[in-house]
Amino acid sequence: MKPIWIVDDDQSIRFVLEKALLREDLPTRSFTNTREVLAALEQADDDEQQGPQVLVSDIRMPGGSGLDLLDKIKAKHPGLPVIIMTAFSDLDSAVSAFQGGAFEYLPKPFDLPRAVELIRRAVDESQREEVSEERMVAAPEMLGQAPAMQDVFRAIGRLSQSNVTVLITGESGSGKELVARALHKHSPRANGPFVAINTAAIPKDLLESELFGHERGAFTGAQTMRRGRFEQAEGGTLFLDEIGDMPFDLQTRLLRVLSDGHFYRVGGHNSVKANVRVIAATHQDLEQRVKIGGFREDLFHRLNVIRLRLPALRERGEDVPALTRHFLQVSARQLGVEPKRISDAALTKLATFGFPGNVRQLENICHWLTVMAPAQLIEAKDLPPEVMAAAAEGHGAEAVALGAPAAVAHAPVVPSPVSAERESVSTAGASDAVEAPAGVSSWESGLELEAQALLAAGRTDVWDALSRRFESRLILTALANTRGRRIEAAQKLGIGRNTITRKIQELGIE
Repeated sequence: MKPIWIVDDDQSIRFVLEKALLREDLPTRSFTNTREVLAALEQADDDEQQGPQVLVSDIRMPGGSGLDLLDKIKAKHPGLPVIIMTAFSDLDSAVSAFQGGAFEYLPKPFDLPRAVELIRRAVDESQREEVSEERMVAAPEMLGQAPAMQDVFRAIGRLSQSNVTVLITGESGSGKELVARALHKHSPRANGPFVAINTAAIPKDLLESELFGHERGAFTGAQTMRRGRFEQAEGGTLFLDEIGDMPFDLQTRLLRVLSDGHFYRVGGHNSVKANVRVIAATHQDLEQRVKIGGFREDLFHRLNVIRLRLPALRERGEDVPALTRHFLQVSARQLGVEPKRISDAALTKLATFGFPGNVRQLENICHWLTVMAPAQLIEAKDLPPEVMAAAAEGHGAEAVALGAPAAVAHAPVVPSPVSAERESVSTAGASDAVEAPAGVSSWESGLELEAQALLAAGRTDVWDALSRRFESRLILTALANTRGRRIEAAQKLGIGRNTITRKIQELGIE
């Protein structure tokens, strides 16, 4: 294993860290200033020797600061975790360290076990990132190890030498256009254009002209002849997204193009030949649309030559870690910042989220984390409110479902206030309320069991401990409900805005 490099002009700090890390079987190498470190890094690169696994550096040293060292290291070794130590625990230093890409910020004097645990975490993250970087050297256009995604990849491979029409189905945000682009890229038409149009996003009056073009003077404002998407995609692929929303009369014109390969521009009298492969996509049930008369049956069969079903992200939970790391890398490149890492605990909680917005929602979450997560390592507590609220509600529901007292004792201390509210409504005595099944314990029962356990253990802070956990869960749920708007959350909870602000600070929710 590569050694942990320690940079500090204080001999006692170096000595203490060396001994503590050696007890953890972590090899070390120490330096007194930044010049020694930079020289050793150059030598390691030139002689292909082992560089550091993690670098722990003081922030203020003679001959150069730790922040300057951080900048130089990140320029040449962006994946190396750097922990910054300082006796000057001010906000400016912390912000500068994180902006420079530091893994974590360790104020002096520090607790030695905590420092060792932090370094161990950095080592684990470094090893995991090395594996991830190897896998992502040439990032594919699509990621997925789940069996359902492997079926999609195999289908793309089988269709690679075909010009056949394909219908892609799947929920919104599941990546249907990515599949269409992959089909085009691996087809005989790869050198031709790929043209995409969302038929649901264009007004009905303009869609015909967008698809087929128009002649000069065809309608008011048509000053010149304009080529439509079919002509723009000549020799390539035309992707018709959300085909289920296409107006009925335009479906007839599309059917004619697919049938004989010719069409007319709006206001035109000469037919235009279309040398285009059509790939369509929809999130709707087209068979049902046909039954209710919203979609032409003959067009459906014309499009449904080969159908590819793209699974929802909740059906491929094993792909969430790889996709998350990929999107964090993409977000960092777009924003021009150091890519953030994500802990196993955060990934585990993220993988249990339902992702109603599918891959697009996960991509948005990664953008949010890149901007909002306070440290370079994303912890479970850093996840956005909708993920935290869903996890809290899921735990509460699980506790109620278990029912038995023994199971309740191992459930979360205070189940989700959302679950509690539902239960209180169901047992409020209203005439139409549904009684809870016999033997199902309420969240108050779980609270009572937890209080008994803490009292029996001799704890003297039971009131404060349980109150803090209850208030935290209540405020988190309200914030998730209002998408982070504090004033609205306070109104819904029936407290003042100053109260919720003070509580958020006291409870460390941010």
